[in-house]
Amino acid sequence: MHEWHKSSYSGNTGNCVEVAEGPVTGIRDTQNRELGHLAVPAPEWTALVNAVRGR
Repeated sequence: MHEWHKSSYSGNTGNCVEVAEGPVTGIRDTQNRELGHLAVPAPEWTALVNAVRGR
């Protein structure tokens, strides 16, 4: 995974999600980083985002 950054889908409410992109996409809650992260193969993450977008 690459460096963590705030997801472009996170608003300015303080409830942010961070992602680390690469062959595996990491997803974590910025308020609970110590709890770990989810690791998902990049193609599966892309499929989920596209499904949520309705594509």
